[in-house]
Parts: sequence; C-alpha cells; structure tokens
Amino acid sequence: MMAMQYQRSLQQGLVVLLCLIASSALATSVNNIRIHASPEKTRLVFDVAAPREHTLFMLENPLRLVIDMPATTLAKQPRRQSWRAKDLTNTAIKKIRFSSAKQPDLRVVLELDATVKPRSFFLKPVAQYGDRLVIDLFRQTARESSKPPSKAVHSVRRDIAIAIDPGHGGEDPGSIGPGRTFEKTVVLAIAQALAMKVNQTPGFKAILTRQGDYYLEHRKRTQIAREQKADVFISIHADAWKTAQPSGASVFAISQRGATSETARWIAEKENRADLIGGVGNVSLDDKDDVLAGVLLDLSMTASLGASLEMGQQVLEAIKPINKLHKKSVEQASFIVLKSPDIPSILVETGFISNPGEERKLRSKAHQQKIAQAIFDGVYAYFEDRPPEGTAFAAKVANRQKHQNYTVKKGDTLSEIAQRFRVSQQSIKGANALKSDRLRVGQLLKIPGRS
Repeated sequence: MMAMQYQRSLQQGLVVLLCLIASSALATSVNNIRIHASPEKTRLVFDVAAPREHTLFMLENPLRLVIDMPATTLAKQPRRQSWRAKDLTNTAIKKIRFSSAKQPDLRVVLELDATVKPRSFFLKPVAQYGDRLVIDLFRQTARESSKPPSKAVHSVRRDIAIAIDPGHGGEDPGSIGPGRTFEKTVVLAIAQALAMKVNQTPGFKAILTRQGDYYLEHRKRTQIAREQKADVFISIHADAWKTAQPSGASVFAISQRGATSETARWIAEKENRADLIGGVGNVSLDDKDDVLAGVLLDLSMTASLGASLEMGQQVLEAIKPINKLHKKSVEQASFIVLKSPDIPSILVETGFISNPGEERKLRSKAHQQKIAQAIFDGVYAYFEDRPPEGTAFAAKVANRQKHQNYTVKKGDTLSEIAQRFRVSQQSIKGANALKSDRLRVGQLLKIPGRS
C-alpha cells in the first residue's frame, strides 16, 4: 500500500515538473522597446527572448491599440522607461501602458492620437539584434489626404533638384565602428549638412529621402527622387571591412551589368511603363511594345550611367584634398539604390568607419561639414559644364558666358566649337560675321551666350 502511494506521489510530482518545464519553454520576455517615427508610419520594435504568438485589436473612445502577448513578461528596464510626451514626438502614440508585472500574460496598450492601420511581423536575429517583434502603425489620414501634383509652370525657370539619400536608418544601423559609431547616424549628419549647403546656393534645392532615424526600402528612396523630379541622386554611406586597415573615400556608379538587369526588370513590370523616363525626353512607355520600350530604356540608362561616371569623378576630385581616396576613379557595382533609369546616381562611401582613425574623423562635425562641401563642390562643377535645360542655373551659366572670347586652335572646327559651348553654329557665324565655316589658327571668335 505504501509503495503504491509513493509511486502515485512520484507520478504526480513528475507531472508537475513536466508542466513547469513546458510552461518555462513557452514563456518569453520583452527585454527592450524601441520606437522609430517616419513620415508614413510609426514603428515599434520589441526585443524578445523568443518569438511567440501575439494578437492585436483596436478600441475606440478613446483610440487605443491593444497588443496581447501570452506567457510573456516585461523586463524591468522597459517597464521603468517614462515614455514622456517628448519621447513620442512625431509618432501616432500619445502614451504607452503595460499590464501588471504580476499577470502571467503581457498586455501593451498604445493610446493613439489618430486612426492607424497596424501591421505586425517577426524579424530573425541579425548582427547585434536578436529576435524582434515589429509593429508598424500606418496613419490612414496621410494616404487619404494625398493630392494630385500641381502642373509645372514652364515659364518659371526651375531649381536643380538634388536628391540626397542617407543610407540605412532605424533598425538598420549599417556598419558599426570600433568605437560603437553607427553608420546610420554619421551619414544622416553628412546628408543634412549637404542639404543645407545645397539649399543655401541659389538655383539649387535639396530633397532628403529620410530626415530622421527610420528605415526606407531601397526602391522607396529612388521613388522619392523620381516623384520629386530630381536631376541627380546621391546616396551617402560609410564603408567597412573585417580588418581595421582599409581607409579612404570611394564613389560608385551602377555597373553595366546592373543597368542591363534593371532594364529587364522595368520591361517585365508593366506598371513602370507609365512612369517618366527623363533621360529620353520624358517618354512614357505605357503604349510601347517590349522591343521599343527596351531600346528607350537602354538609351536612358546609358545616358544616366555616363552622367553618373562624370559626376562621380568630379566628386572624387573634390574629396581628394580633404580625405584619402580608397580608389582614384569611380567604381561600378550593382547597388539596388542606384538603379533608377532616368536619374544620374552615385553612391559616396565617405570613409571606412571600421578604421579607428577614420571613425573619429567621421564623428567630427567639422569633418562632416568638409565632406558635405566637397560632395557639393563636385556636383556643382559637373552642372557648371552641363546645366539642365530650363533651370535658373543654366540661365546663369549662359549669362556668364556672354561675349566670351575663344582663340581657334589647330584641329578646331566650327561644329566642334559650337558643341563645346552648347550654342549653334549659326549664332557663332552671326556674332563674328563669318560667311563660311572655315576657320584659321589664332583667329579670335566671339562666343554668344545661350538664350
């Protein structure tokens, strides 16, 4: 009898132990919470010990989003966070509340200031991050209030639009230096300094793809540039390597192979056919067959690639006096962020953040200003040679060139001189009372400005 009772007690104890083990295996914890605000959404990131099921539901009067996480505990650190109003600036969240620590399940309540459309998903461990539950809150009113773009007034000369793209952001820190410097922070500072210099220069305007610490998909970055009719796209990054020795700045343009693959993608995706192709005179592809569309896109990509290489070289020459160059000429690679067929695009690696010396320089506001100035100097020099038609800067360059003199050199022809100064042969002949196209070495020509 005693043996049977002992055996029954042992079985009950084993059942309790197995239940505790199973409960422990199912339980998880939230160890940290981060919030990122962007123009289109608010992102909450929960660092979790392990991914578990969760539920979301909305409540009204007042507006709230409730997040339930069964068998989940909240670590002391995020529970102690104050979540004051200033912490939630530019987000859809007014306040964050948590269920009691005594509860076996975790409930997170977000008090909202506007109706949102929530979306949640898990991210797997990467770099310094472990498992993460991501909850995006899309403001519905932002999409509903979108207005069709106003028609451009062609009589007014426009500014040259420069799209500036700070790489990485939000949950993507980019490379991390030995002193724990995040690439996303450094490149945003350089991009903002560059944007300020652009906007302070008459005839130019800057378009920042991101203005804060949030992540944008690569194609969203080029989409912003194209929607804003940018004349050039500049992506700012900081390089890294597995050892600390490499150093120096680099400039990249898209490779020919990457350009070919991007042309194929655009042809395959029919929705792209109604988009502008600025490199070939704003030609729409929506009514073109695949062969003709391919030819037009190849022409556009070739023109953009040539412009990218020339501009990139100008930027490298401007950077050289203030920073060591990793490579002396523009390199080419298939970066997805450079694959816009209608916009000349370059990617600037401002230095190696993995090199302790360059990491210190990249953290320096003075060096950030110098890098930004050098990038703009290179872009400015490019546009001085090739100002886009219809811009105020083109008119300024043309006005500066009025009554310019040129001495004919051996091998010069009238057509080559006209092409060099981007004026017609007839205007040169008229300004110099020439009756034929013949020129002589040493002859002084008046080069009229462009109208």
